[in-house]
Amino acid sequence: MQHPQHHSHSESKGTFYLFVPAIISLILLLLGISLDHYVTQSWFEGTTRFIGYLIAYLPVGLPVLKEAVVSISRGNFFSEFFLMGIATLGAFAINEYPEGVAVMLFYTVGENFQSMAVKRAKANIKALLDQRPDHATVYENKEWKTIKAVDVKVGDQVQLKPGEKLALDGILLSDSATFNTAALTGESKPDGKKKGDVVLAGMINQNTVIQMEVTSVYEDSKLSKILQLTQQASSQKAPTELFISKFAKTYTPIVVFLAVCIISIPVFFVDDYVFRDWLYRALVFLVISCPCALVISIPLGYFGGIGAASKNGILIKGGNFLDVLASLKHVVMDKTGTMTEGVFDVQDVQFNDDIDSDQILTYVNVLESHSTHPVATAIHKYVGEIDKGIHIEQVEEIAGQGLRGIIDKKVLLVGNFKLLDSAQIAYDNDLQKVVHTVIAIAFDGAYVGYITIADKIKYDAKETIDRLHAMQLRVTMLSGDKSSVVMHVARELGIDQAHGDLLPDDKVNIFKEIQQDSHVTAFVGDGINDAPVVALSDVGIAMGGLGSDATIETADVVIQDDRPIKIPLAIHIGKKTKQIVWQNISFAFGVKIIVLVLGAGGLATMWEAVFADVGVALLAIFNAIRIQHLSPFR
Repeated sequence: MQHPQHHSHSESKGTFYLFVPAIISLILLLLGISLDHYVTQSWFEGTTRFIGYLIAYLPVGLPVLKEAVVSISRGNFFSEFFLMGIATLGAFAINEYPEGVAVMLFYTVGENFQSMAVKRAKANIKALLDQRPDHATVYENKEWKTIKAVDVKVGDQVQLKPGEKLALDGILLSDSATFNTAALTGESKPDGKKKGDVVLAGMINQNTVIQMEVTSVYEDSKLSKILQLTQQASSQKAPTELFISKFAKTYTPIVVFLAVCIISIPVFFVDDYVFRDWLYRALVFLVISCPCALVISIPLGYFGGIGAASKNGILIKGGNFLDVLASLKHVVMDKTGTMTEGVFDVQDVQFNDDIDSDQILTYVNVLESHSTHPVATAIHKYVGEIDKGIHIEQVEEIAGQGLRGIIDKKVLLVGNFKLLDSAQIAYDNDLQKVVHTVIAIAFDGAYVGYITIADKIKYDAKETIDRLHAMQLRVTMLSGDKSSVVMHVARELGIDQAHGDLLPDDKVNIFKEIQQDSHVTAFVGDGINDAPVVALSDVGIAMGGLGSDATIETADVVIQDDRPIKIPLAIHIGKKTKQIVWQNISFAFGVKIIVLVLGAGGLATMWEAVFADVGVALLAIFNAIRIQHLSPFR
């Protein structure tokens, strides 16, 4: 791996070489202007003067002229390179050599600053591409071996020393570990993990030697999927960006036609018509009208927005979604894993007096071992090891309700009250009033008891809702969890509206109703049952740390560290990006229209044209770069 100092040195060296042609051209231009003003000898006149300025022109002009020829050969006749080429060559044709060199010089400087800005914007995204180590230390044949990460299989044990980075997703086998998660979240705050917790590729082990068990192959890790999506992000153009691209293709031929009119039409109306003067006006008009500021700064603004989001652990899959985020009216969200930790703990266990509670809990533990739901994890953590001597048959997971299985020819049901209702099993209705999530249990056709579990609200969830409200956004929560639990969380957080006891289809139907009333609506979720609603939304936001692959791939925005505070931050980035883009559009058009009128009337020279073109482009570029320095809320 290249040392960071070497990388920084080579980068600054590359930047210097980028400006070498412009520096040479500037020195020669200043020398030529000095000779024009201070040297009276006739030797710097005529051909000698032309050759002197031509030498100053070539370092910056030749690359642009080459680009113009390449564009023309590809069918793009009226490109910005073509405009700059004919304008500067025309200036040479009427002996306005300094202006011709200056236009091309400042244009080249503007292009160089654009290249630097794009590189900087890409760096925030490209930094993610270097996060996956190529090798991993695996336990094989009773010894630890270092092999290629792509060759590691699911179920392999991997060892990680302090300072090393995980190459694959897995489950921690060591009792505890502390990780730096900056690669995934944009923050270097240590993240403590316990035995059995999920660990992800890109995390850096900070303390002791640890072991983990691999749960997905190299190309299927969360980070790999996020990187694939990141590489595709820049291809999704925003409507404003697409409009400007189409506009430039129509605008440039019109500008060339108007320039020809400026030269030809006055012949019929102006008594003292001088071709050279009107040609100069047309050339000024061409330089002013070059759409560089728009063509350069607008894509850069969107790219900068995507880069700023990536820097803060948010993947936005295209500039078009930045526009949608900026226009949001309503945010709809899931509860478990989105606004709560998604880590449940058993709070209470109650069984009927005539029931062998230990035996039923053992049965429940075996049945729940067939599920990956957080409820199953909580029950397993409470009961302990699974009794492998118990055989369960015909296990069925009923979406939005729970689990069903048969033990010793008797049906065991574990889930919510809808599950018991569907089996026509009676229970005490007062249980519906319990605030915590209630897991009802029925065995052999009769209700036998319940387990209550509770989930913890994320520490930044309240701040998230407050910030969304400050942005004048309405917030609704949709959850499959018990209504009393959902309402309790909604009240704690100040959420405007909440619905509980929802099946996946119910979520879809309610979301459609909200979407019709609120127009631009986002949905935030993490589970596989959220994928249909995420796909329906104007902008789908997924919790990418522990979220399901289906939801991450369906979503338009992925929050890599599962922190809800990143939801308003993503919206803020979208709003700032749109604001900067429209600032650039308004400024570029405003200045150009004023100077175009002055140029056509002969009141503006090439120097004003340079400001209207390159100066505006540079200011627009610097304005677009601001988005990359956007600070997170915390």
